[in-house]
Amino acid sequence: MFGKITREKEIIKLVDNAIDKCIEQGLLEIKKEDVPQIRVEVPREEKFGDFSVNTAMQLAKAARCNPRIIAENIIKNIDTKNSYVKDISIAGAGFINFTLDNKWLYDELKKVITLKDKYGKIVEENPKRVNVEYVSANPTGPLHIGNARGGAIGDVISNILTWAGCDVTKEFYLNDAGNQIIKFGESLEARYLQELGKDVEFPEDGYKGEDITDLAKSYIEENGDKLLNVSEEERQSELVEYSLDKNVSNMVNDLKDYGIDYDVFFSERTLHNSGAIDDVISKMKNDGSVYKKEGALWFKGTEYGLEKDEVLIRQNGVPTYYAADIAYHYDKLVKRNFDYAINVWGADHHGHVARLKKAMVALGVNEDRLDVILMQLVHLVKNNEALRMSKRKGNIYTLSDLVGEVGKDAARFVFNYNKPNTHMDFDLDLAIKQSSDNPVFYVQYAHARICSIIRNIGKEVKAENLELLNKKEEINLLKVISNFSDEILKASNDLDPSKITKYAMDLAGSFHSFYNAHRVIVDDEDLMNARLALVTATRNVLKNTLDILGVSALEKM
Repeated sequence: MFGKITREKEIIKLVDNAIDKCIEQGLLEIKKEDVPQIRVEVPREEKFGDFSVNTAMQLAKAARCNPRIIAENIIKNIDTKNSYVKDISIAGAGFINFTLDNKWLYDELKKVITLKDKYGKIVEENPKRVNVEYVSANPTGPLHIGNARGGAIGDVISNILTWAGCDVTKEFYLNDAGNQIIKFGESLEARYLQELGKDVEFPEDGYKGEDITDLAKSYIEENGDKLLNVSEEERQSELVEYSLDKNVSNMVNDLKDYGIDYDVFFSERTLHNSGAIDDVISKMKNDGSVYKKEGALWFKGTEYGLEKDEVLIRQNGVPTYYAADIAYHYDKLVKRNFDYAINVWGADHHGHVARLKKAMVALGVNEDRLDVILMQLVHLVKNNEALRMSKRKGNIYTLSDLVGEVGKDAARFVFNYNKPNTHMDFDLDLAIKQSSDNPVFYVQYAHARICSIIRNIGKEVKAENLELLNKKEEINLLKVISNFSDEILKASNDLDPSKITKYAMDLAGSFHSFYNAHRVIVDDEDLMNARLALVTATRNVLKNTLDILGVSALEKM
């Protein structure tokens, strides 16, 4: 979606040009438009080179030719002048393997030394404008552990896309309208009256958390009993406004402590008050994608591939949450004209994805401009036992609790360690353990260790005599460093932040392997300078990786 991989692009271009020549020479009886997309892979075994393509096997059936013969003809027509390609070979049924000259690694290392914190950042002349919406919690209570995972995922995806050259807006959708706000008001009113000695029953489905009682007490401390003799509607409205201000302020502070700063807080209420929902409904009426039935207004979902039609306006004239969400995404993709909108939602919202996409289609918006990342549940583990929590019973573990116990660095790293769509157990004990078993400690320790080496040498870095870096561990570390830009683009195309945490682990591991095998401070000054350049480049890329993850790059531990 957001770009081609840099090193792979060179290989793709070489193979694509060679296929054109094969077609021109009659060596490949196939039309150019029938050539499949060329995919580049990194071989698992070192003996198969640096990159591999299986294009010959993909072409075999359509071209009615042995894939090895196709591979031989492609190789004959590959022009390696002005490229880093040193050797091309065929393996197996027709894999074309490319081995690059180490010069590309040394040239890349020089770039890392020169560009420092800009290395890996892609600058686009006309960047894609991308809206990333995440957390978007109901402001009726504190942020919980699910919000913590969504926050870490969404924030890192935003950072990845920024590094990939996109113009990113980080957005929080404030659900300050609808049934949950009505229930919030009823719960606050009950606690308010109870605190003032009134014998009132608490709503059966009300919010039972201690935070509701605390809000009622806080209001009484500041305003006394002034709401005792007003109407129920006025009392609830006043308590809701007061409490929303408190809760939103607390959420903003908790998110900042977690390393998240939003560009936009978008209020659901504005959609109702501005007439945005009415405008979208009118457009859908004009386009014929809605109909009336039994006093309600329905979206013709089945005509757009949904299993059933959906209510937009209830019989009482009140818009559904679905209608508000349609208006919200129309605002993103049409009124504010973002090229893409990306949402991070809990997996329990999976049924809403297709409904929202098809509503966009009905409004003339390409559904591919909307992407939804579904994240699975988090289970907290402490002392090898799962922590039991229930929002309904008022027993929850909050984002603030998590940051207070393990810190933002561990939380953000661990939440992005696996793909968003995988269930995860968050081991609170492991997250604060100072050992290589703890992934965030492992990576931060590598950065601190490198900083210590550089301080001890105390010399200016000179990227010279780099050909002396020819040992297996040195070459492997150089290759991992040089993959940084590609990993960013892969993560951006897949919207998968776990690729960056895995890369951080790989880079830290490659450094540890190098450092355990070779000394940096040696008698040979040229070799020491070359290795100083290598560890400095490693530090630069490791810091950039941690910056993307929103994790501190510690210089001392």
